[in-house]
Amino acid sequence: MAELEARCFPHDGWSAQTFWAELAQRPRRSYWVAVDGTAGEEELAGYAGLDVAGDLADVMTVAVDPGRRGTGLGARLLETLHARAVDAGAVAVLLEVRADNEPARALYSTRGYRVVRTRRGYYRSAGAASPVDALVMRKELVGP
Repeated sequence: MAELEARCFPHDGWSAQTFWAELAQRPRRSYWVAVDGTAGEEELAGYAGLDVAGDLADVMTVAVDPGRRGTGLGARLLETLHARAVDAGAVAVLLEVRADNEPARALYSTRGYRVVRTRRGYYRSAGAASPVDALVMRKELVGP
């Protein structure tokens, strides 16, 4: 997962150590992986993580191999997270996305997410000229 993370998020991806910490002793968190076996060998195509606390869920990450973007895999992973959140009793889900990540923002917007807050200068990449804002987005999972 850390190798795919580095390809998906070259400026601020999680390290292998961060993944281990994320997966260890975190009973509220769930992760799903998408595997592609069409080339004869199974390859990690994407993954997504969710944290559920009461009636609110947080998308921890959604990552799709750059060569598989635009295939609907990100949307399928996101829908899997939504279903898990509803099953766990969540009525809404939050996520953070880089303000300059237009493809991810478009995916989230088409799936019903709306910007509720901006965290100025949240992403601070090594060697970057300036920090990038994080947009906090929210989706209601159950209607009135």
